[in-house]
Amino acid sequence: MIRKGEGFKGQRAIVIPRNILQEKCAADPVMQTMYITDIGYYPKAKFHYRKRPNGAPEHILIYCTEGRGTIRTNKKDHPIKAGDCFIIPKGWPHAYQAHESDPWTIYWAHFAGHTADAIVHTAMQQPGSHQTYLPHAQERLALFDNIYQQLERGYRTENLVYASMSFWAFLASCIYPSAYLPGKTKAGQDTIDNAIDYMNQHLDRMLTLEQMARSINLSISHFSTLFKSNTGYSPIEYFNHLKVQKACQYLHFTHLRVKEIASLLGMEDPYYFSRLFTKVMGISPAQYRTKKQEP
Repeated sequence: MIRKGEGFKGQRAIVIPRNILQEKCAADPVMQTMYITDIGYYPKAKFHYRKRPNGAPEHILIYCTEGRGTIRTNKKDHPIKAGDCFIIPKGWPHAYQAHESDPWTIYWAHFAGHTADAIVHTAMQQPGSHQTYLPHAQERLALFDNIYQQLERGYRTENLVYASMSFWAFLASCIYPSAYLPGKTKAGQDTIDNAIDYMNQHLDRMLTLEQMARSINLSISHFSTLFKSNTGYSPIEYFNHLKVQKACQYLHFTHLRVKEIASLLGMEDPYYFSRLFTKVMGISPAQYRTKKQEP
């Protein structure tokens, strides 16, 4: 069987010199958190095959946009199809290959940095672990291309920093695909997002837990448990945070009195509003407004 690691028509790849990685990326306070070491694009990569019995020294991201392939980690084969994104943590023995008759087209990157380890660990905790399905978004591919083009222009510090900072956004869109919906409607949002939308639409009211649960057709107990597990806060606590966030906007951009802001947020008792605001923000509404007016 023919196997090759590269050499595909139309391929693009950049391997950043290791001395650049050490002298610039790993030493820079911004880039050392996470930086790209290698990046590329392999279209219709027939016979593509890689095997690393001892893993790679960097984390690897593979995003398939066409065709099929297989990635093997921990003695398990993971079928890959168009739309699948896969992260291989550094040091993990692995092998991957394109499908023989329907070879994949992949965008890929190797990345490192002390925060990159924590980010990959976070990715492993998400539903689907290191394999997620990414709805097609031209903006995501455009972001990848922009990162590539910056590195293609050379290894000036500004190019490297820009690419590293942009890669944070690209990686976030891969780990949290449901949150990355450029140009999409809210129809694709999940249950908790719908509940939060309902809260934002009713900041002028004092919603009850029952009203929130009813808005998404769940029982109070199920809703409370689901909401807390997804956000880390109870629904009422989260709703109050949204109210305070809105109050900050009023204090910052209007001359409304504290009493008027409280009323706009469904709180007839301005003292209750002030106590809530202080609890969340650590300072009173009046102090917050004064602080924001300071030069």
